[in-house]
Amino acid sequence: MRNTKGFMSFRAVTVLLLGAFTLIPLYAMVTAALKPLRDVQSTFTWWPSTLTVSPFVDMWTTVPLARYFGNSLVVSGLATLASVVLAVLAAFAVSRFSFRGRSIFTTTVLSTQMFPGVLFLLPLFLIFTNINSATGIQLVGSRLGLVITYLTFTLPFSIWMLVGYFDSIPRELDEAAMVDGCTPLGALWRVVLPAARPGVIAVAIYSFMTAWGEVLFASVMTNDSNRTLAVGLREYSTQTNVYWNQIMAASLVVSVPVVVGFLLAQKSFVAGVTAGAVK
Repeated sequence: MRNTKGFMSFRAVTVLLLGAFTLIPLYAMVTAALKPLRDVQSTFTWWPSTLTVSPFVDMWTTVPLARYFGNSLVVSGLATLASVVLAVLAAFAVSRFSFRGRSIFTTTVLSTQMFPGVLFLLPLFLIFTNINSATGIQLVGSRLGLVITYLTFTLPFSIWMLVGYFDSIPRELDEAAMVDGCTPLGALWRVVLPAARPGVIAVAIYSFMTAWGEVLFASVMTNDSNRTLAVGLREYSTQTNVYWNQIMAASLVVSVPVVVGFLLAQKSFVAGVTAGAVK
């Protein structure tokens, strides 16, 4: 396409609009986090008259934010680890071996992405309740139950993306490794995984971001002791007051792990998602 003046003007306006659409809410969040509560509750102003860092200090004592932070790290970390391990093994089996039910399995994995996640809320709650009644294993109100819940979201997409990535790696490489004495799992570990590292990183980031920001299932599947950050932010709203400045400050702080992780693995994430989407 030729870069005519009309096209360049259209592109510049589009970029400005998209930038404003993204940055204005972020600016409002940052300024609200640096204002006293009375200023946040009054009429909105673009330029704060008073700046303070007290919301970033008070937010740790108004609610047990550190405990929620730890719960989110444990749940998101375990969900990410389990999702990556299971997705790698499943995708390797689908990509490298022919077995009965292979097409049904891949079709089923893809079809789960066609349903909204909220449809699984009641079935999962009933399944977990019945498991508790039959075995005594408590899944509702536990970190383990929340990790299993998040796997139902992340695993299908992770498997589908990694299958496409593994298919792009020549089979001759792992066959040569097996001729040299590797087992299939050894070939996966020594040959396939290093070549598919961008795809694995993309899956890990996707799984962590999904688990870190999820609210609906966390509000049902957790209790006071294992509540996660996304749910805990609601506690800044009481019957008598809403600490908007502390909510904004806490929202900025809880975004740090995801933002830092994304920036560190940005190139691999983009390469992995792009490859998984087109293959």
